[in-house]
Amino acid sequence: MRGTLYIMSGPSGTGKGTICRELVKTENMYLSVSSTTREKRAGETDGVTYNYTTDEHFEEMIKNGEMLEYARYDSHYYGTPRKHIEERLANGTDVMLEIEPQGAMQVKKIYPDAVMMFILPPSMWELKRRLSERGRESEEQIKERLKNARWEFSQAPYYNRIFINDDLHECVREIRRFIGETAQKRGFVEELLNEKY
Repeated sequence: MRGTLYIMSGPSGTGKGTICRELVKTENMYLSVSSTTREKRAGETDGVTYNYTTDEHFEEMIKNGEMLEYARYDSHYYGTPRKHIEERLANGTDVMLEIEPQGAMQVKKIYPDAVMMFILPPSMWELKRRLSERGRESEEQIKERLKNARWEFSQAPYYNRIFINDDLHECVREIRRFIGETAQKRGFVEELLNEKY
């Protein structure tokens, strides 16, 4: 059976990256590593956090049709290389993409059966607090991220399921249940399609 493609989106600071890392610890799932042209930050690892590359190389990959999706965000490219995703899905492995709504909509056109999940913060105040506590962005950058978050929130209704990350462990439990239910339903559909009558 072909693998299922899952998409996880949500504004910066909602905890989607942490949630994805928690999920792949227990699920039989490949977490895709995106490519980016932004500089590597302290504590990040090339090939694990992101595949870091240049604008020229990224644009070459776009031109050659090697990107499943991509977007320009904060003057840097972010995107998902196509090859590894397609290989794993074909081999029956579930794949998780942690991407922005812009990219998610591009992927949905190619994979209409992708399961899309959106992570919300419990409040704008809490989102601002989380961004501030990370200590990575200036006050100006935080304002920009909060402005971007409002647009991203407007995309949430286009997703299959919305989760509120108020408590990380509870949110991860809810998503695991949802993934389990989705797999069960898809397995049942597969049985029906193969059933002789």
